[in-house]
Amino acid sequence: MARVKIERGSPDYWRASAALFLAAFSVFAAVYSVQPLLPVFAVEFGLDAATSSVSLSATTATLALSLLLIGWLGNRFNRKRLMLATMLATAVLVLAVPASVDWTSLVVARALLGIAVCGVPAIAMVYLAEEMSNSALGLGMGLFVGGSALGGMSGRLMVGYLSEMIGWRAALTALGVLILINALVFLLLLPAPKTPRATTLSVRQLGANFASVFSDKALPLLFLCSFLMMGGFVAIYNYVGFRLLAPPYNLDHGQIALVFVVYLVGTLGSAWMGSLAGRLGRRKVFWPLIVVMLTGLAITLMSSLWAIVAGMAIMTFSFFGAHSIASAWVARRSQDARAQGSAIYLLAYYAGSSVIGTLGGYGWSHWGWPGVVGFSAITFTIALLLAWRLYILPPLNLPVD
Repeated sequence: MARVKIERGSPDYWRASAALFLAAFSVFAAVYSVQPLLPVFAVEFGLDAATSSVSLSATTATLALSLLLIGWLGNRFNRKRLMLATMLATAVLVLAVPASVDWTSLVVARALLGIAVCGVPAIAMVYLAEEMSNSALGLGMGLFVGGSALGGMSGRLMVGYLSEMIGWRAALTALGVLILINALVFLLLLPAPKTPRATTLSVRQLGANFASVFSDKALPLLFLCSFLMMGGFVAIYNYVGFRLLAPPYNLDHGQIALVFVVYLVGTLGSAWMGSLAGRLGRRKVFWPLIVVMLTGLAITLMSSLWAIVAGMAIMTFSFFGAHSIASAWVARRSQDARAQGSAIYLLAYYAGSSVIGTLGGYGWSHWGWPGVVGFSAITFTIALLLAWRLYILPPLNLPVD
């Protein structure tokens, strides 16, 4: 007898969507909550800009590596319990950061956080695909992605704003308590999974899937684009706070946190550009978006505060549009090795955040904002050359590429 899946509009559908929205919101708020605090860490712990960014890059680095393992081993565990454990561990580690007595212990807590949060992005999409019907899956996945984007923005905004009022330690404590509450609501809302867990791939099968991914002509180029685009993007957001704290702007941390509201245009870019690429073809839309990213980046060199915000909004819109196209492109081209292709894409994505996002700080230390912009412009330009190479590659037997 065929198992009945969760249908759109049913009580279980709204319970599952709300629970996974909270899960995505919680873990991505935790990951990016320290980004507006980098100037605060630099002052409190006596660090340069690049070293202060390790508080973020340590998390994204361990998250990147953990995604490879959780995608392989996740079938061994009940999906609801695994995601609940992820949220609880996330809350505990967020609370551990303000309790840190020195910089080393703070970075260790943040590195462990990257391991803890990996269960939600890796497992939630599998839960959605397995438990929801085809008609329900699209909106369910959209709500999950929306929770991810809103969580990343809200974590930055909440902690940045509260840090000005009550201090960064109290602000992170408040976030940790909120995530604990979200975990309890998640436990009560999410329907228990009914699909039997799939068998875990053997090491040989896993190796064969990875080999098939790298034998594709386009996928390695997309992985490199992911690494470069995310790295340059994060570098801008990591160090814009340092610029806006300094003259002639002299903004406080609460005001700087408001800059992260431009993340909302990223949600629009992701949906709109994904739809456009579906009609025109990914190869035709992907590379022009990187040109728009470079344009927005150049606008941030202007001295007007409104021009800086506008430039970041343009860059954010086009970045998320390009990211949505690239991630869907990877899933399509990976075919039978979709899990491994997506895992490598995310590995490159978060590795770019860790490596390039940190190195951009040396641009700030030596040349100020033009140094950061120049560093990111180099990464975006290399990504543009790779995207152009993807444009001139033949579709390789896929009808829409």
